[in-house]
Amino acid sequence: MDAKKMTSDLVNWLKEQVKAAGAKGVVIGLSGGIDSAVVAALCRRAFPENCLGVIMPCHSNPKDAEDAELVAEHLSMPVVTVNLDSVYDQLVLTLTGEPYDPRKKNLAFANLKPRLRMLTLYFKANEKNYLVIGTGNRSELKVGYFTKYGDGGVDLLPLANLVKAEVWELARYLNIPEKIINKAPSAGLWSGQTDEDEMGITYEVLDNYLLTGEAPPEAKNKIEKMAASSEHKRRTPLKPPF
Repeated sequence: MDAKKMTSDLVNWLKEQVKAAGAKGVVIGLSGGIDSAVVAALCRRAFPENCLGVIMPCHSNPKDAEDAELVAEHLSMPVVTVNLDSVYDQLVLTLTGEPYDPRKKNLAFANLKPRLRMLTLYFKANEKNYLVIGTGNRSELKVGYFTKYGDGGVDLLPLANLVKAEVWELARYLNIPEKIINKAPSAGLWSGQTDEDEMGITYEVLDNYLLTGEAPPEAKNKIEKMAASSEHKRRTPLKPPF
């Protein structure tokens, strides 16, 4: 991949899509991870005067917010912090009748976090007539490693055609801080959670499969099953054919 050309192409694409939508700029959720850092850097280049980063801790590791602030400072990006702890607590209590228990690690509870963040991003976007820019990459999208109507609920996905290795390559070209580049990828769903542990497969293996179609039999089978079971996440709701 030619990182310089890819950067230029993506910046121009963002400008074109936002203009076509009649919007004025973009909103990005800053997680402290590499994907959001790369997207933020691209958006900052595309919209230096109309770009907002939003940090949304929700019973998160405080270091993630610190890393998000580091990225915002590095890019000189305007940023706001919206703490979702109390909203999340109230929603859990309303839904279950019980107080939030951080020891419970299941997707029903975990997926509430990215869905609350989606609501927050769209509120900020609606205030300013901005579009919400997502951070999902090709590797994550292929196996459905995102929350439907959560981090998957966005207007544009600039990294959608780049595997994780290409995101890392772009990060280095964009001079993203090494701390962010070297950080273990995580969706921050619960304490100690990492992408690769949860998926049960490394990005190296997944990327290679997407680029070449080759992978160890067990890994290939796992990837294809994940892709099939998550197909509903990548399409609009089905309609009757009659």
